[in-house]
Amino acid sequence: MNILRVWTIANNGFQEVIRDRILYFIGLFALMQIIALRLLPEIAAGTHEKILLDFGIGALSLLNVVVAIFVGTGLINKEIEKRTLLMLIPKPISRAELIVGKHLGLWAVLAITVSIGMVVYLGMLSFSGITYPFGALVIAAIYLLIELALLIAVAILFGVFTSSILATLLSFGVYLMGHFSQDLVELGKLSKNEGIEAITTSFYLILPDLSRLDLKNEAVYGLLPNTSDLIGHGLYGLLYTTLLLVIAITIFAQKEF
Repeated sequence: MNILRVWTIANNGFQEVIRDRILYFIGLFALMQIIALRLLPEIAAGTHEKILLDFGIGALSLLNVVVAIFVGTGLINKEIEKRTLLMLIPKPISRAELIVGKHLGLWAVLAITVSIGMVVYLGMLSFSGITYPFGALVIAAIYLLIELALLIAVAILFGVFTSSILATLLSFGVYLMGHFSQDLVELGKLSKNEGIEAITTSFYLILPDLSRLDLKNEAVYGLLPNTSDLIGHGLYGLLYTTLLLVIAITIFAQKEF
């Protein structure tokens, strides 16, 4: 794999996503924050500060997840539909370089949107005089980026062998199930049924456990896992992302155009 070619594909992908006006999501997020800052103190007196803390980091996470899935599922499909892939394949660009480059390009865009969104979020909290655990929220944002990298890999994996619509639905399914996979295991145990317990355990083992990377609920209270757990969760996300990309590359390599 040639690093220079991967960088070129990532840069082109980055510029393409930026041209799709993805940064408008930052404006939407800022507008949501302003509305929340104006309305919540009037309708939730006494608890509005906690709600604002939860709402801001939650909205930022959800908006970026939507972008990761909707754009990620179309990264390869769009090349196929526009027939531009037919021009890329004969060139000295491997399919692995194409997928990795596309992944890094979209992740770079989301890194910018998360960073700007956090500046807006923390700036508005400071402007409103609301105290917040700065360090914990920054760490939660870093783990959000790891989660987004994993979700982009999920979206690309489904996108290389299904339609964009089906890939989007499957990716959202993985996102939802990934956040509740631990609860599924507990439900399986409560059912006292070996068949159901085996199914829920299988889902837990196969699907990514995204709750490991979702630190926002703890971060607003300034509570985070210990350092060893944080390192373990981060490595889990990165290794899972790598595995998904390898599978996507393997499937994509078998396709004929």
